Amino acid sequence: MAKDVFHYIVKEALEKDGWIITQDPLLLTDKSMKIDYEIDLGAEKLLAAEKENEKIAVEVKSFLKTSLLNEFHSVLGQYLVYQKGLLRLEPDRLLYLAIPHFAEVRLADYKFLQELIADYHLKIIVFDEENHSILQWKN
Repeated sequence: MAKDVFHYIVKEALEKDGWIITQDPLLLTDKSMKIDYEIDLGAEKLLAAEKENEKIAVEVKSFLKTSLLNEFHSVLGQYLVYQKGLLRLEPDRLLYLAIPHFAEVRLADYKFLQELIADYHLKIIVFDEENHSILQWKN
């Protein structure tokens, strides 16, 4: 699978934010459902207060296509499939969608898309593609 244009930027931004990249990509196999999942990144972070690791899976999307609606349609479907797979195979790992700041600005202009994000509880990481940093975690 081809890596998103911002893959390495997100990877670097997560590392700057204290995450350890444990899988690149995160490969999961559900033999009972006969399906494989290839999520862009798997990462962990030690939570000192809880003495345990927080685990995330991150799917990176650029939103560089002409039609925002068409791209969002595809992204939402992929997110929901990956989320279901993680619930079955690694329920302690949270799925995040990593998007560049300019995409977040574009998405904010569409109330319908904002409603879908809320309805499906999408977890989003907004990153700065120029500074290779995380700007916001949206839960």
